[in-house]
Amino acid sequence: MNTTATQPRIDVRRAGERSATKIDWLDSKHSFSFGGHYDPANTHHGLLLVNNDDLVKPGSGFETHPHRDMEIVTWVLQGSLVHQDSTGHSGVIYPGLAQRMSAGSGILHSEKNDSWRLRGTDAHTDPVHFVQMWVVPDEGGITPGYEQLEIDNELLSGALIPVASGMDRHDGASAIRIRNRHAALHVARLRPGQRVELPDAPFVHLFIPRGSVTLEGVGPLAAGDAVRFTAVGGQRVTAVEPAEILVWEMHATLAH
Repeated sequence: MNTTATQPRIDVRRAGERSATKIDWLDSKHSFSFGGHYDPANTHHGLLLVNNDDLVKPGSGFETHPHRDMEIVTWVLQGSLVHQDSTGHSGVIYPGLAQRMSAGSGILHSEKNDSWRLRGTDAHTDPVHFVQMWVVPDEGGITPGYEQLEIDNELLSGALIPVASGMDRHDGASAIRIRNRHAALHVARLRPGQRVELPDAPFVHLFIPRGSVTLEGVGPLAAGDAVRFTAVGGQRVTAVEPAEILVWEMHATLAH
């Protein structure tokens, strides 16, 4: 990892510029190279390698598959997602519930839109909309792990809330822990006119999964838009309509 930022830069990536995987049960938009969509100039920003914006039909989802040496954070915007993994963890992720899976030395898991199976209720017809983000851990081969935390009440404030962090300064905060001391994910739910200030860090990634906002010095951003900040931060984000924003604060980047 490299803790030195390069020249100041603000790089706006519009929703329509993302690569996409669209099949019968999945509509996935990729902010970075993912799967068969490889671009050597778009592999990561800071420590963030994956920012997938997924819509999964009911009764469908990702069958059991492996991961290794990755911190995977899932944030649900609408609907519910069932997680099951080889360490014995099983649960339903829903809006306001932060979830982290540390793949470590190796883990198998599945993610499906079929929560009625666990609850013993009738099948629903709603898709699940979620964003899945991957960051590299500080070290490889750690013991796989899982953590989730309900933070819906904190989000009512309209402030930028630390949701997942490996930074020492977030110890004791309402944040699940990730195994990278240089990275933190913040989330804000904003009503029209509400604003937050972005972290001032060497690397910042702003993603708008829902609603629309204006970014100081840039202008309007719509759902699916993202901005990559390098060596510049502290800009204000103001909601134009009800919106949700995901902000990665990173004090290191992957070595090239």
